[in-house]
Amino acid sequence: VFLLFFTTHEELQTLDVDDAFFSTPEDIAARALKPQGGVNFIRTFKKQVEDQAVNLPPNLDELVQNATYVQSPDNLVWQYFYNLKGIHQGTLYWFYPFPGGIFQWARYRINGTGLNETEKIFSEALNKHENTLTLATLRIFSNGLGQPHFHFNANEMGYVISGCGQVGVILSSGVTANFNIDIGDVIFFPVGTQHYIKSVCEEDLFLILAYSTGNQLETLRMNDYFHGTADHILAQLFLKEQAEFKKFPKAAK
Repeated sequence: VFLLFFTTHEELQTLDVDDAFFSTPEDIAARALKPQGGVNFIRTFKKQVEDQAVNLPPNLDELVQNATYVQSPDNLVWQYFYNLKGIHQGTLYWFYPFPGGIFQWARYRINGTGLNETEKIFSEALNKHENTLTLATLRIFSNGLGQPHFHFNANEMGYVISGCGQVGVILSSGVTANFNIDIGDVIFFPVGTQHYIKSVCEEDLFLILAYSTGNQLETLRMNDYFHGTADHILAQLFLKEQAEFKKFPKAAK
């Protein structure tokens, strides 16, 4: 089972190999492929009733005798592949624990700081394409919280793998849209939309997230912009004494 994300807001247009083949005139296909038997061999191909992109033929064992592949060298593989599940806690630039859970992230990092050689290949491959994606897994512990935040340079889409939770989207009007999420649900936050996610089940809430950027993701969290605002400004905004804002602890880096 694969979970796929595509970087388009329009209807996805896809052309499969068999569709392209059967859309080509027989004589043109014969001249291009040059099979034994020429155009007569091309005419032996019959278009399947079902779409073979999603339905395997019932006689697959008879058709396929060998489906093994030789592993390609790292400089080819790591442009297209990263073992996100294999990240361990010591990998600082891909593994991000926070008070409410764990964030694991296959992303671009400026200058490849802290990455090994194969990780740099993957990181740089993401950045070569303007319209690309970075992908992450988010685990929020039972009753944990992914605090309010927004992204300056990416839309965010997520899919719930397990658990259940509640999402809040803070709108520009100051109103918060709250809704529950469960296994199989998809969530979407446009660029600049402040949102939070919390787990409301006994089990952890686990999501796969995709961000529409090949650059280093720019994120601002509530605790960061709150502490980044001078306490005398906060006192004016909230009509509280300036000293009271010392009660908010700063998060450890």
